[in-house]
Amino acid sequence: MAIYVDPPLWPAHGTVFSHLVSDKSLTELHAFAAAAGVPERAFDGDHYDVPERRYDDLVAAGAIPVEARILVRKLIASGLRIPARERSKALTVPLMERWNSIYPGHETLGLELLERWGEDGRKYHSRTHLLAVLEALDTLTEPALPARTVSLAAWFHDAVYEGVAGQDEEESALLAEARLSEAGLAPDDVAEVARLVRLTSTHDPEPGDHAGALLCDADLSVLGGDEESYARYLAAVREDYAYVSDDDFAKGRVAVVRHLLGLEPLFHGERAKALWLEAAHRNLTSELG
Repeated sequence: MAIYVDPPLWPAHGTVFSHLVSDKSLTELHAFAAAAGVPERAFDGDHYDVPERRYDDLVAAGAIPVEARILVRKLIASGLRIPARERSKALTVPLMERWNSIYPGHETLGLELLERWGEDGRKYHSRTHLLAVLEALDTLTEPALPARTVSLAAWFHDAVYEGVAGQDEEESALLAEARLSEAGLAPDDVAEVARLVRLTSTHDPEPGDHAGALLCDADLSVLGGDEESYARYLAAVREDYAYVSDDDFAKGRVAVVRHLLGLEPLFHGERAKALWLEAAHRNLTSELG
């Protein structure tokens, strides 16, 4: 196993950055970074972003300097590389294209929401999750498009995120009411968006609530991923709650998993059930075990 670093070529925040990767193990990468004093917040899924001033220190600590193209090859060969579309920072343009198709003429509001979804410290509740929910809505409604109120609710449903269940959804709903009213959306539509946002607190829509079922199914679609993607989801959720002790996180997570397994139904639409139900039950049961 080895740690590699490429030259500081990547501009951001008034300096240039290098990438620090392992060719075998994230555990090895995290251990090296911790020993070298690289902060946890510098980790971006499969590498650490390190400023130019740290380059010589990292090489002295044992990181092997390589060209950028070689580093990428090492990362791909390791199996640790995360595709670009799953990186929160890389999603500004595609997400803004989606926003402008949903609510044209309100780019400033879309950019505000993107800033919220891109806040430091968000790992799971990030732009990656927002895109996944929007794509799940597309999948569940194709060949039609989701109702605009459902899509807007997806954009707002974790716009406020402090890691406090119930409170986050309520504050996100209040934000939706304020911003969408200011933007001139019809009052009935504003109320519907806020209702849907609040519903993501329980994921338990009433029978016949098609819009609520659609949003809840899309929001929980991550549960029905393959083993690898579910593992990434769990790791990201743990990072979202990095300030919580292992014991307290385990207790809270057990409660969440039991709640999800107790939902009947877990998914509401027939297409969602066919796509994700079996895998979701398998993943949740395995996690609980």
